[in-house]
Amino acid sequence: MIKPIHGIWIICLFTFLQAAAQPHRKPNIIVIVSDDGGYADFDCYGGKQIPTPHINSLAKEGVRFTNAYVSASVCAPSRAGILTGRYQQRFGFEHNMSGKPAPGYTEADMGLDPNQKTIADELQTNGYRTIAIGKWHQGNADAYFPLNRGFDEFYGFREGSRNFFSYKTPRKDVYALYDNNTIVPEEKITYLTDMFTHRAVHFIDQNKARPFFMYLAYNAIHTPLQAKQKDLDRFPSIGEKDRKTYAAMMASMDDGIGAVLQTLKDKGLENNTLIFFINDNGGATNNASDNGILRGMKGSKWEGGIRVATIMKWPGHIRSNTLYNKPVIALDILPTALAAAHAKRTASYALDGVNLLPYLNSTGTPHKDLFWRRGVAAAVRSGKWKLIRVQSDPVLLFNLEADIAETVNLADRYPKIVTTLLRKLEHWEKGLQPPHWGSSFGGYNQVMKHKMETKGRDMERKYP
Repeated sequence: MIKPIHGIWIICLFTFLQAAAQPHRKPNIIVIVSDDGGYADFDCYGGKQIPTPHINSLAKEGVRFTNAYVSASVCAPSRAGILTGRYQQRFGFEHNMSGKPAPGYTEADMGLDPNQKTIADELQTNGYRTIAIGKWHQGNADAYFPLNRGFDEFYGFREGSRNFFSYKTPRKDVYALYDNNTIVPEEKITYLTDMFTHRAVHFIDQNKARPFFMYLAYNAIHTPLQAKQKDLDRFPSIGEKDRKTYAAMMASMDDGIGAVLQTLKDKGLENNTLIFFINDNGGATNNASDNGILRGMKGSKWEGGIRVATIMKWPGHIRSNTLYNKPVIALDILPTALAAAHAKRTASYALDGVNLLPYLNSTGTPHKDLFWRRGVAAAVRSGKWKLIRVQSDPVLLFNLEADIAETVNLADRYPKIVTTLLRKLEHWEKGLQPPHWGSSFGGYNQVMKHKMETKGRDMERKYP
């Protein structure tokens, strides 16, 4: 007769009962946003000059998207799309804040519509501790302040940019660094990228025992071009001043992301954390960025304005070292996060984004069509075809599978496809609100950006 090993059985039973007594913990969710980075500057997207090992590690341990887009080619509306999961034009957020309210609106209306639920609103309601770190750029009035938009904590600034180092002269409150409702004295500001990283690490440590959501919106690599000397010293081979500073700023941001990832490992949270990394739009005309083969830059409907580096990692749920080639969009972040969290939505309106998790291991297509509009310029992508429509200029049509650099306009060759895509674009526009404010640049730059004869970076940089 075999005698039972009582000690082992007791331990096994205790472990089983302990696990059964604890509900499955929801995953932590982190959305990391970089600012104005060039598509070809990220190491894992072909960059050769600026090492980004920690961003690379996200790609190696998760999925790297090769046809990923943002919903706008400039900062503020792009972020409104990320935060809401909806085309931001549906609620009038078509342009960067400009000080030019549309008829019937005032400057107080310039911000993320309070009727729209943010990803933080939804996750907060579902038991998450939430924090926004870094650049906000969703409205300067108190009604739009992050603490009023679903975030329990805020450590960042309201505007679209500010100095990375402390200001030496008086500055407006919208450029102030806020620690929740308190303004951090300028003399305590060292270097923003480091400060944002330190707050992210602290937040993880303070909330390691509960599910949390972090929106980590670095303002690197947006202007002003400012870097620490020790980071500049890492790039002795780059002679051009702006490019060297840009490289140093990107390397500093990558270091920060590495610190966040290491903290997750140290706290035993890595396997239960869903991480998104996304750049907010194409490389800017004024920060020495490189979009590589992609035509156009920030502000345009060319691929260089709207196609961005995008990575997602969730160990045990997303296969490592995966490439995903079907078109996706930043609007997908919110529904994917809510699905991962098994969160119940409180908003009743439809989302434009989709939960990407089921598509990563299937042959399904997340989006049949994707759309863009900012002022006089609009675009639609449907499968391999992309159409750009700008005011009264000739329509542009490209086969992105054969011509990712958008060098050959096929509109005259395929008039039926042009007609179909124009109809789709017009149908989508029927569901949008008129912009609540105008653009600082008007329509001129948009028209000039999208002319076929506007070729090469030198010409593109003339039209910010």
